[in-house]
Amino acid sequence: QMEDPIQLKEEGNKYFQASDYEKALQSYTQAIKLNKDKTLQAVLYRNRAACFLKKEEYAKAASDASRAIDINASDIKALYRRSQALEKLGKLDQAFKDAQKCATLEPRNKNFQETLRRLGANIQEKVNAKGTVLDSQTRDSRVQKMFEILLDENSDKEKREKAANNLIVLGREEAGAERIFQNNGVNLLLQLIETKNPELILAAVRTLSGMCTGHKARATAILHYLGIDSICMWMSVDNEEISLAVCNLLQSITDCLLGQGKEEHHGKEEALVLDTKKDLRMITMRLLDMLVSKKVSGQGRDRALNLLNKNIPRKDLKDHDNSRSIFVIDNGLKKILKVVGQIPEMPDCLPLTENTQLTASVLLNKLYDDLRCDPERDNYRLICEEYIKSKIDPQDMDKTLHAVQIVSGVLQGPFDLGNKLLGMKGVMEMMVALCGSEREIDQLVAVEALIHASTKLSRATFIITNGVTLLKEIYKKTKNEKIKIRALVGLCKLGSAGGTDYGLRQFAEGSTEKLAKQCRKWLCNTSIDARTRKWAVEGLSYLTLDADVKDDFVEDEPALKAMFDLAKASDKTILYSVASALVNCTNSYDTKELVPELVQLAKFSKQHVPEEHPKDKKDFVVKRVKRLLKAGVVSALACMVKADSAILTDQTKELIARVFLALCEDPKDRGTIVAQGGGKALIPLAVEGTDVGKIKASHALAKIAAISNPDIAFPGERVYEVVRPLVSLLNTERDGLQNYEALLGLTNFSGRSDKLRLKIVKEKALPDIENYMFENHDQLRQAATECMCNLVVNKEVQERFVADGNDRLKLVVLLCGEDDEKVQVAAAGALAMLTAAQKKLCSKMTQVTTQWLEILQRLCLHDNMEVQHRGLVIAFNLISADKELAKKLVESELLEILTYVGKQEDHPKKQHIIGVARDCLTKCMDYELIKPLSQA
Repeated sequence: QMEDPIQLKEEGNKYFQASDYEKALQSYTQAIKLNKDKTLQAVLYRNRAACFLKKEEYAKAASDASRAIDINASDIKALYRRSQALEKLGKLDQAFKDAQKCATLEPRNKNFQETLRRLGANIQEKVNAKGTVLDSQTRDSRVQKMFEILLDENSDKEKREKAANNLIVLGREEAGAERIFQNNGVNLLLQLIETKNPELILAAVRTLSGMCTGHKARATAILHYLGIDSICMWMSVDNEEISLAVCNLLQSITDCLLGQGKEEHHGKEEALVLDTKKDLRMITMRLLDMLVSKKVSGQGRDRALNLLNKNIPRKDLKDHDNSRSIFVIDNGLKKILKVVGQIPEMPDCLPLTENTQLTASVLLNKLYDDLRCDPERDNYRLICEEYIKSKIDPQDMDKTLHAVQIVSGVLQGPFDLGNKLLGMKGVMEMMVALCGSEREIDQLVAVEALIHASTKLSRATFIITNGVTLLKEIYKKTKNEKIKIRALVGLCKLGSAGGTDYGLRQFAEGSTEKLAKQCRKWLCNTSIDARTRKWAVEGLSYLTLDADVKDDFVEDEPALKAMFDLAKASDKTILYSVASALVNCTNSYDTKELVPELVQLAKFSKQHVPEEHPKDKKDFVVKRVKRLLKAGVVSALACMVKADSAILTDQTKELIARVFLALCEDPKDRGTIVAQGGGKALIPLAVEGTDVGKIKASHALAKIAAISNPDIAFPGERVYEVVRPLVSLLNTERDGLQNYEALLGLTNFSGRSDKLRLKIVKEKALPDIENYMFENHDQLRQAATECMCNLVVNKEVQERFVADGNDRLKLVVLLCGEDDEKVQVAAAGALAMLTAAQKKLCSKMTQVTTQWLEILQRLCLHDNMEVQHRGLVIAFNLISADKELAKKLVESELLEILTYVGKQEDHPKKQHIIGVARDCLTKCMDYELIKPLSQA
């Protein structure tokens, strides 16, 4: 019996995918008993909840989901499963509450939105008196009653909760929202917010969000009644749930003002709405003011940055109007730079979260990318230069430190601009000088800035010349872990910039294994802040180039899990560093193949020839991949893929795609990858990013599609998104393995449904598939023919065979005469289906090649029963299609073959073959081309 809870979990996942819920339940239960890790325990409980849902044991499902939520309150899968279970138990109010949390955590998830709508409708139906539709007077009375319950401090808690949920539901419906609005509802909702009770505030804000959605006039009126200052004040509170709910309210209002909401109401209300530009500018100005206010919490600042990120830059660069970005640059760029320039260790620092400054860097990047011409970019640069110069003061070191921090922040945003700022007089020299300061804060900021600056080789050369000695001194002498780790990363990065021959050992004493061990210790030390621990990940991204380091790293499960946890943070540097380390561990980087002749020549001339490290050989790589899969690498990668496009760069996407491809190498692992969300994560990687990244992701998808059940690997509509990446691999520029596995994937898909076959045709895959049917390579020819065999079921494909002026039918007929049995099976299957579906093709078959009859006879006498059966079906189709064609076949040796097969004794294994032969003879008798033996 297995005693490893992770293995038991994987076993349970496999049983679940195979719909064996009882065995899955047993595996998860056993794993729960043995497991001691809290994070894994939550996963096991929510997985067991999924089994109970399938078995329709809803009380147990709700209980297990609750246990998972107790461990992790933001476990979205557990929340959704509990919502499903509670709905089935008739506890609609509680189910709605869980669904509401899911929608708050993932606002774009259509499934959650649909669940909310359905639950809302069911709750409303329950609220309505005996299912009858409420008239406006009754509805008004009920709305009033809800507010009375909510505003009465002595009301029963359960009654209040129910009234709050009913109010939210009502606010989402047009009729309900209008009744609340017309009956002084906004004022009453404001009273609920002023109670300072978190539950009532959330209910009020969510009701207001529903009322604003898709109704410009009402949204504008609510904005003016509440006041943007009040809304921003509520968003500034240090309560994550309230802050997020208010942010969603402001987003709903902004969507209406921008005309992006689902506008369903037209006519008189449109005439009431004034020009929205003034309101939009007012909102933008208040959000910019929030960035620099000390009264705003770190979470509130993040919300303001997120709203600016989402609503200011153009979503489509084809739209020429970038006036919103220009307005923010002119009125708020310095405010964003102030946030970027904050130093958390300084006493006067604004309240920040771990993500605030990176989010500000992302906004800088988006604004810069949204500019249309050089004069606009020059203006942006001049504002930055002017602001940085205003901070440089030789008499005030703290002020100068902020200037360095700003440059560091810009380098994490619009990198080209950051590079230009580095070129400002004295900036680089100032960074190096600060490294030599006695103050720890100076060293901390300067080292971090040098790390970001050294990405550009020209800058790295300057730092190597001027700053390496200082970094070495800092690393050796400082007792501050935050500084020490940054100094190490700086040395690692400079070593990488200097090239492998330059070597890391030149910069730090001791072996790379010792340095990596230190990085792993920092990574696992949760007492160190996440901002500092991320540097350990970056250090490992360089150090894992060493084969011994990468092998030790994957054996250190706590370090791996710590890295995966950090990967969930929305941080561009962390995502890139994690992806780089994983590429190194899986050896999924490009390697140059050594030509044996050149190696011998180099040895002869006594030149150094790099040799493959023993731990970079295939066996070691495979072991590392297995360790990573066991540690949960797929879930971490799937989480990384969900990051904002400004954080998840194309280079990072390519690295993630490389890792996925390495993970998919062993077919036995592909089920695990699918179960942990790998299939879903690969789709966007195959569509967006670098050309290399898209090819790698498409190839990984092809590997999964080739052997997996598409309904499980890519459920719902997702399967149709996979077709295009697979078709993109049918290209002569791709290698044979990519071609082959793409064809296998398309064969698997084309056997599922006609809708999928049609999608493959629409993606213009047919000409490429036909080309591979001509290939000299046996496996490619076989795969292409099998794919075509499945596709010919589609009418549109059949019509292409019927059309004049093509050799498609000829190709299939000739392939039936191939020596390769697998090709014969597929080609004969395709020909059997074509001749059954299209009578025209029966006569056309006799004209495409003079060898048609000989090929048909060989099929009907074939030793392989599958091939023989298909040959006899083709013969039957030809005989059934036309009497003259049947006569031609009867006059040939085919009649003798049919008679020989038809006269054989009945046999269970061959009955389907004998039966078709007899059907052929019966048809010929119907035509009176032959007579029964008794009449002869």
